Amino acid sequence: MTLTVQHVPHHFAAQTWPLVEEFIASAEKLGEGDYTLEQIKMYVTLGQWTLLVATDENRQIHGAMTITFQNYPNDRVAFVTCAGGAGIVNELLLGQLKEVLRSMGATKIQAGGRPAMVRLLESQGFARRYTVVETEI
Repeated sequence: MTLTVQHVPHHFAAQTWPLVEEFIASAEKLGEGDYTLEQIKMYVTLGQWTLLVATDENRQIHGAMTITFQNYPNDRVAFVTCAGGAGIVNELLLGQLKEVLRSMGATKIQAGGRPAMVRLLESQGFARRYTVVETEI
């Protein structure tokens, strides 16, 4: 089975949401409370976050990802806010992801995650750049 990464235009996000909700929900549970499933849906349907899907040749969705863009003086960074699905992190799909995001103006991809996800991304060419720390105020 060959999967293809596709961008879902935000005006189709509401119709697509029921097809991706289980993937996003499984990933959101690991997000340590940064946002809820309903908040992710709101950001996606309003167009503040971008929805990407991995589909097979029959257009069945096997994974989903949300992205927010951050613009810096030297780069437009696509930051992965949520990603869920089985077998969606591999060289072929990451290559497609890079092409889709490049077509949207991104020059870099950043992601955070649990140690196992970080190791998986490192095996696919991502590099640890810095560590984020936080505290409640």
